[in-house]
Amino acid sequence: MIFIVLAVLLALVGCGKQSNSQSITAVGSSALQPLVEAAAEQYQSDHLGVFINVQGGGSGTGLSQIQEGAVEIGNSDLFAEEKTGINAKKLVDHRVAVVGITPIVNKAVGVSDLTVVQLRRLFTGEITNWKQVGGKDLPVVVVNRAQGSGTRATFEKWVLGDRQPMAAQEQDSTGMVRSIVASTPGAVSYVAFSYVDKTVRPLALSGVKPTDQNVTTGAWPIWSYEHMYTKGAPTGLTKKFLAYIQSATMQQKLVSKMGYIPMTAMKVERDYRGNLVKLGGN
Repeated sequence: MIFIVLAVLLALVGCGKQSNSQSITAVGSSALQPLVEAAAEQYQSDHLGVFINVQGGGSGTGLSQIQEGAVEIGNSDLFAEEKTGINAKKLVDHRVAVVGITPIVNKAVGVSDLTVVQLRRLFTGEITNWKQVGGKDLPVVVVNRAQGSGTRATFEKWVLGDRQPMAAQEQDSTGMVRSIVASTPGAVSYVAFSYVDKTVRPLALSGVKPTDQNVTTGAWPIWSYEHMYTKGAPTGLTKKFLAYIQSATMQQKLVSKMGYIPMTAMKVERDYRGNLVKLGGN
């Protein structure tokens, strides 16, 4: 009889612990993943019993998973309207930051500035050697992000337009892209600003450098919002976590620190069609 009572008490205690715990999952954009992971870690340290599971997989995965209701948050570099098969009307957009995207090259290529047309021709296969654009006599090695990547979609939208990219190796991970470019003579790819380090060289475009300031004014064209989508209006922990990331304190304390551009810094706004307008008061 004593054992039965103890078993019941332990079960009740276990249920009590379970009822006090909360968890959500955010999946998608690898460009946004470091920010969400850092925000989740800080939020969890301030709120006992909370677990925020953050995974990558690309923007396409984030949008499809949130549409299916498989996760609480779908992270994306793309507007839902840009992705085929996604019903944007059923999703709610929460913009948490802006990310600039820059072409990067192996340091041995001998090039630091190209025109958009030259960059386009590198990725369509029309330029095959760096000496064709004033660089070293090295074959061009194109490295792409995988299909479904929001970073890739943004890059191709603003650089390739309606042109088709050449067949090239594809990588799911931005970190792996950077590693390959750094170690492969002649390599070229593209990454979010926050992934640029001393191992690779970012390219300017017609003298315009890939900087946060140039993104905020629209002078640098390759950028995107970082979206955290929910299926319908968020509630509970999801609502609290999104408000946490979007708060003025976190925008300045975390977003800027991690190499993203705070929403409050933007002097222009862009819709999913690419229309750019200046924001009032800037």
